[in-house]
Amino acid sequence: MRRLKLFALFLVTALVAVAGWFAAFASRELEPPVPGYEFTVKPGASLRTLSHRLAQDGLLSESQSFWILGRALGKDKSIQAGTYRMDKAMTPVELLDKMNRGDVVAVEIAFIEGTTLRQWLVLLGAHERLRHTLAGKSPDEIRASTGLAEGSLEGWLFPDTYRFVPGSADLEILRRAHATMKKRLAEAWDSREADLPLKSAYEALILASIVEKETGAAAERPLVASVFVNRLRKGMRLQTDPTVIYGMGASFDGNIRKKDLTADTPWNTYTRDGLPPTPIAMPGAASLAAVMHPAKSEFLYFVGKGDGTHQFSRTLEEHNRAVAKYQLGKG
Repeated sequence: MRRLKLFALFLVTALVAVAGWFAAFASRELEPPVPGYEFTVKPGASLRTLSHRLAQDGLLSESQSFWILGRALGKDKSIQAGTYRMDKAMTPVELLDKMNRGDVVAVEIAFIEGTTLRQWLVLLGAHERLRHTLAGKSPDEIRASTGLAEGSLEGWLFPDTYRFVPGSADLEILRRAHATMKKRLAEAWDSREADLPLKSAYEALILASIVEKETGAAAERPLVASVFVNRLRKGMRLQTDPTVIYGMGASFDGNIRKKDLTADTPWNTYTRDGLPPTPIAMPGAASLAAVMHPAKSEFLYFVGKGDGTHQFSRTLEEHNRAVAKYQLGKG
């Protein structure tokens, strides 16, 4: 009986000591090993594995206490993947709470409407927080890696701001952008107006890319789209400068000359009928919507006024007067 009492006393004393030790550990501040210390929790990683990593980095003096504390508090199964940053000291409990909330580093990359695949690859290659895997790959290899079966990747990436975990592959951004564009295009195509002179969603994507490049004032997108839709219905050539520029590729120096308008390429809509073979840029949601729901108009021409807006005309005579006024200064 005496031995049982002694054992019980020992057990209680031990439990009190352990509880006191963990209470002290839980409230002790952990100093970041370096200013702005960051660490990444990979999807599916256990708290024990993470504790070893934090101990190796010098945040923890040893790895056992942290993961045991996490288990004791029931916080070991709710840690969210991502990259975390410590700008100041915090207790183990605060750190566990931070990882349970998913308070990760916000890293993002933004692509604007009207940019081209070439520009996207430059932006991806310059981002320091991405893992670069695309260097040296051909356009066809990049296209296939995103899941696009054939054709060109131009136009097939949705311009948006994409958040990611530092160290993510650049290819993953392209895959997400491609999946988003497929979804957005399918939704827009399904809601299109009847009797558009477009045979497929891909043709709509091509036309949307042209509308994107031709529009300076957002409110004019449906009108710009109506001009091209009206021209397609009448069998008129689109005659749009951005397609010529795209066909010139790297030789474009910022100026477009008369000889460029007559130099035939697959994208020159002055020398070829109908739509070009591929999009010429990445259109945004507004341009997709404008093509699926163009304004009801009889306009066949437009010319820039010099302030980002356009003068729209129904006849060539009207258009020539607008050109003289806004482009030649004779108005």
